[in-house]
Parts: sequence; structure tokens; C-alpha cells
Amino acid sequence: MVLINPNSSTATTAMMTAIARRTLGPALPVRGVTVARGPRMLTDPEALRAAAPEVLAAGLRATAGGDCAALLVAAFGDPGLTALRAATTGAGASGASGVYGVHGLAGASGAYGATGTPASGIREVGIPTSGIPTSGTPTSGTLTSGAPTSGIPVVGIGEAALLEAAAGGTPFGIATTTPLLADAIHARVNALGLADRYTGLRLTAGAPERLSADPELLLDRLERAVRACAERDGARAVVIGGGPLGEAAEALHARCAVRVVAPIPAACRAITRLLTDRRTGGPTVR
Repeated sequence: MVLINPNSSTATTAMMTAIARRTLGPALPVRGVTVARGPRMLTDPEALRAAAPEVLAAGLRATAGGDCAALLVAAFGDPGLTALRAATTGAGASGASGVYGVHGLAGASGAYGATGTPASGIREVGIPTSGIPTSGTPTSGTLTSGAPTSGIPVVGIGEAALLEAAAGGTPFGIATTTPLLADAIHARVNALGLADRYTGLRLTAGAPERLSADPELLLDRLERAVRACAERDGARAVVIGGGPLGEAAEALHARCAVRVVAPIPAACRAITRLLTDRRTGGPTVR
């Protein structure tokens, strides 16, 4: 399997590759690759859009030798996922058709925005109260949106984690560090047909770059956000929204009572299911 890091940090690539190797074990070797150019973190919509062609190029290079069993796009926004599926399978995945606004939840402990640090260390972003269809194709916790039927499996960590968290109708929330991507995250949830079980988004206070440079502070802020998702919003599963947050996501399993869904292991499990289906002749889209 080739793990594609859509940001340009080789240290982040190494960290995420190590997580994937621990999850998959020796049965499926993992090689991590870093995109040729781009920011060290994807923290805004423009960076996410700019990463898509870089992911496509990296994926096509990875598959050119014929020895790649699967591709994993290791950014929570899944940049380039649709194009990479189209290029490797001949059919693209359905993507988000648009974005919608952010509305505050009642009793918010801090305003959503670029200024101010709430005393709780988190910001709240509520579910938009209009413009979101509550119907949609229900999911069973496995890939349902454009999962490949030929070629090699191509899985994004955002899609895989959201579907796993929502399996069986479970109410789920998201905890992450990137406020400028809140609209894109809401749109992704909606595009996957999960809005009816989505309890909302909790954002850590502080610049994402500063938090990533201080692992203890990052872990503390994310733990507060996870607890808020569960205790205030009613989530029974919480997705950690970011590939670079992978080590923190693993640590949070032991610190939080609520089920924490780490996106890289979730994507690895999705790839394992897809590869198993192919070997046994089972369905690849469920």
C-alpha cells in the first residue's frame, strides 16, 4: 500500500506511515510518499484545493510500477481522492457538491473565528440548521461513496473515518484544529449522507501550526474537544479530523471514555476490507 501525504512535511509522512504499518502489520507493506510541493499543513480551503493535483500526480507515480496494491490519501479533506479514483479505476467518486455555513450552538463556550481563545481551550461549531438534507443514502460503516469496482482501492482517511464512526446510525462528532476548514468538513459529512447522525464539530483554540509544534498542548486541547463532543453534544463516537493528528488520536483512546476514531487506522481497515473482498470474490461496494 502507498500512503500519500498531501502536505509537504516528510516528518508527517514518516509518522503517518508508521501508524499505517502498526495497523496493517506485516501482511501488507506500506510505503509513504510526500507530494512534490505544497504547504507543510493543509489549514484552509485553498491549500486543500491546491493539494488535489499533487495527490493525483503522486498516486499515478506510485501505481506506474504495477506493484501498488492500494492507495491511501492521508489528509482529512481527502484532496484528489475523486480524481485519483477516476484515474485508477475509470470511474470517479461522488464528492461534495458545495459548502454551507457555520452556525453556533447554544451555550457555546467560545466564538468561532480567528481571534480570541476561549477559557475552555476549544471552539464550538454547530451543525448548520438549514440547507442540509436529512435524507440520503444510509451507510453501513464501509465505503459507499465511489468505492472502486475495478483497478486498485483508493481510500481517503476522511471518508473512511466518518463512515466508520457513523456505522449503525451512531451519533458522531468531529474534533480538529483547523477552523478555516469547518465548512469543507460539514460539506463532506453531508455529501456522505451522514448529516442525520452528525452532532457537530469542536475546534481547538490556537493556531494549528502552534499546536502541532507542541504535542502536549495539542493532546490537551484535542482531549477537551473530544470530551465536549461527547458530554455536551451527545456524540457516541468522535472522529479526530486530521492525518497530522494521528499520534494524538492514538493517545486519546486511553484518555477518553467515548469511542475515538483515528482516521489513519480507519482507512487501513477500509483498505483491508476492500482487498479481502477482491481476494474472496466478495463485493467491493457495500
